[in-house]
Amino acid sequence: MAVKIGITGGIGSGKSVVSRLLEVMNIPIYISDEEAKSLTVAHPLIRQELGALLGDEIYQGGKLNKTLLASYLFGHPDHARVVNSIIHPRVKEHFRSWVSAHNAYSIIGMESAILYESGFADEVDVVVMVYAPLEIRIARAMKRDGVSRELITKRIDSQMSDEVKRSQADFTIINDDERPLIPQVLELISFLSKNIHYLCPAKK
Repeated sequence: MAVKIGITGGIGSGKSVVSRLLEVMNIPIYISDEEAKSLTVAHPLIRQELGALLGDEIYQGGKLNKTLLASYLFGHPDHARVVNSIIHPRVKEHFRSWVSAHNAYSIIGMESAILYESGFADEVDVVVMVYAPLEIRIARAMKRDGVSRELITKRIDSQMSDEVKRSQADFTIINDDERPLIPQVLELISFLSKNIHYLCPAKK
């Protein structure tokens, strides 16, 4: 049975960089954001339930009407919860199938910015938090997305605090542009390998 790690972190933390390093080290990573987008278009039950919620115009020419969905999501604080209740259970199901298909590996992972908020943390054995100081995160996100500081800070404020996530995580990788990432990733793999027999029976 593979040990399942959950990789999380806020905007600009560098969790995707850590995921890529793990993949280079032959550890498959399930990118939940990408899979959720794909499932939202392809999964028949998601299409059916979003259609019932928002009307047939939510899909136009087989494509998701992102403008309509965004308008609904930002229309009321509860709307995101409603949409997530449609999408997240199917992402969990898809992840479980993906896990079964990758069970020959000793370590596999899921990357998710909303690992805790979505309930995905219940699907993994170990949570790895990729942490960076706030100002570094803001600068990275502004450069990456080409948007204002105000917009980035609004996005950050809308998410669960990185300090809270860090306090709940089992392992933290510091990505502050000073400490090298590769030694920390190797330390994580060593930690997982040494505890693999303990971790697997303890969880799903």
